[in-house]
Amino acid sequence: MTSDQRRSKRRRLRRQAAVLIFLMVAFGLAWFFESQATTTVIFTRYADIDRSQGDNPGLSPAGQARAQELARVLGDVDVVAGVDAIFANQYRSTQETAEPLARRLHLQVQVVDVKDISGLLEHILKDWKGKVVLVITHTEPLPVLIQELHGSKKLPPMAADEYDNLYVVSIPWYGKVKTLRLKYGAPYLPPPAIPAANPPAAGAG
Repeated sequence: MTSDQRRSKRRRLRRQAAVLIFLMVAFGLAWFFESQATTTVIFTRYADIDRSQGDNPGLSPAGQARAQELARVLGDVDVVAGVDAIFANQYRSTQETAEPLARRLHLQVQVVDVKDISGLLEHILKDWKGKVVLVITHTEPLPVLIQELHGSKKLPPMAADEYDNLYVVSIPWYGKVKTLRLKYGAPYLPPPAIPAANPPAAGAG
């Protein structure tokens, strides 16, 4: 092999090594940013319930319609794939709220203990990092769940028959956690205020 051929071979090997290093760096960066992507957790309470059904009521017709609307709203919330996982506590109302979306996305609803807040959040942040997750629960745990994710600490109180809230908590790999409140389905209409009774005029009676 002549000296020119050896130099040409060395240049070719250097170019191949440079391309290999570039690809390794590119794939490494892609993996890093994918693993550190924003995790989005969507919280809502169960849909409208039939209070005549006892201690573990299912959904009323209005609640069934709201569950269908939830499936429509979140079915393609991630543009292509929609929600990646659905968690609901063990009660009938939350399970029935989750069912239409789970069917649409061919997902299994993952049943969680309503009291195990830390266990649920640890599981989401560890195993669903960078994904879009829906959590359906009861009214009382909602503020605690959001605050534990360093979301808003100023959630307005919810009325007993207020079912139209969606709370979206975005958890970036770096930076501030954001909390959004959205509405879906039939809007909540607060009862009209009862006017205060006029005090009796002085000397009346």
